[in-house]
Amino acid sequence: MTAPVTLHLMRHGVTAQAGHLNGGSDVPVTAAGLASCVAAAASIGFARVVTSDLARAHDCAVVVASVAKVPVSTDARWRELHFGEWEGRHPDVLDPERLAAFWADPDGAAPPGGERWSTLTTRVGAAWESLTPDTLVLTHAGAIRAALAVACGLDSRQVWMFDLPYAATVTLRRWPGATPVTQIAALR
Repeated sequence: MTAPVTLHLMRHGVTAQAGHLNGGSDVPVTAAGLASCVAAAASIGFARVVTSDLARAHDCAVVVASVAKVPVSTDARWRELHFGEWEGRHPDVLDPERLAAFWADPDGAAPPGGERWSTLTTRVGAAWESLTPDTLVLTHAGAIRAALAVACGLDSRQVWMFDLPYAATVTLRRWPGATPVTQIAALR
């Protein structure tokens, strides 16, 4: 079997609108959020950084790459799920039934005017396939969950089992040519 490719997925640092459904909105990261990403990146090895084009991830990636002295590139496919009419709003102000329907089935009950889960997993899956070894992807919680769904064959409900606080890092090994089922079996 060919050697696995190690990839790191990091959520951006805390924003001024923490807890809101920021999705495709370009909200800034805080100074503390930047510092938490730099601290988290210090404990992992990587040769390059790929980032979403949204400021909260991109700004963290630029600082992390600068400290690590590695190149950084931008790939918009790593953007967060777009929440349509819910963009920038706190979940507490939304219709609880519509929100519950979305959490239960984000593909069948997408936010009004928003992106479907399957669209997110398709674009993140394509971005995932283009990564090279020893890459740190600085992105968003939804995009990380989509990558876990693609890489491990998990459904949209299963990926919510993963706690992804700000600056959280998930490290995966991808075996070239492995399907999600064989990849999981190889991890045991």
